[in-house]
Amino acid sequence: MALENRSDTFDIGGDMTVHRLGYGAMRLTGEDIIGRPDNEEEAHRVLHEAVSLGVDFIDTADSYGPCVSERLIGEALHPYPENLVVATKGGLLRNDGGDWLPNGTPDYLRNAVLGSLDRLGTDSIDLYQLHRPDPDVDFSDSIHALAELKDEGKIEHIGVSNVDIDQLDTARDIVEIATVQNQYNVANREHEAVLSTCEDAGIGFIPWYPLGAGDLGDKADALRDIANDHDASQRQIALAWLLHHSPVTLPIPGTSSVEHLHANIASAAINLSSDEMERLD
Repeated sequence: MALENRSDTFDIGGDMTVHRLGYGAMRLTGEDIIGRPDNEEEAHRVLHEAVSLGVDFIDTADSYGPCVSERLIGEALHPYPENLVVATKGGLLRNDGGDWLPNGTPDYLRNAVLGSLDRLGTDSIDLYQLHRPDPDVDFSDSIHALAELKDEGKIEHIGVSNVDIDQLDTARDIVEIATVQNQYNVANREHEAVLSTCEDAGIGFIPWYPLGAGDLGDKADALRDIANDHDASQRQIALAWLLHHSPVTLPIPGTSSVEHLHANIASAAINLSSDEMERLD
């Protein structure tokens, strides 16, 4: 028996309706998420194809490239379709070795937002997320900085990423939080409690690493069998599971391939039965 009443849309912040299966633009950059891609025309084509297929939620970050993914989105899609929500993130630096280094100081975040506005070619960012708490900065100071930018109209909605429940509660005491982006997939449930909190509060939950880079642990056998029954790939079943598992999940699988993009989007049409969900849960 297929699960009923699964909504295909979610209202981010209560007023930005998007299809729940979005697109993550991290892989549009060069190797190791550094530099521009070898084929920028293909990157533009992927973005155009995503929008033409009905994707209306694109997630990126200033550290992807760095700055490359945002600039490609601006080049390819601006002026943006009225219904398109572009989310970005700030608070991570990249050094010459490609390390990801948190910086949550208020001054840095303000400059980061201004840079993202310029690259995306917009006056206000639909959804701006703190990419990662900075252990050397009071978390509340980082959130207060984003709240001020929201008051100024530079940000429409605020999200947080890579947070625990205590950090989420701290952020919510300061400003309305529209989304949380944490690592989560069918084989990695470390942040199940955070997801539950998001469900209770009506906060969107954006699972990064939604496919676990193919490492699906003890779920691999069940995924393979269910995929065979649906004439689908394990990747598609893993995405379908995310959509079925919770009404607030907003998966953002990323790819630099139009072919993979089509396959990812097709997963939204897969209906998993309650028995299949039990096997995966």
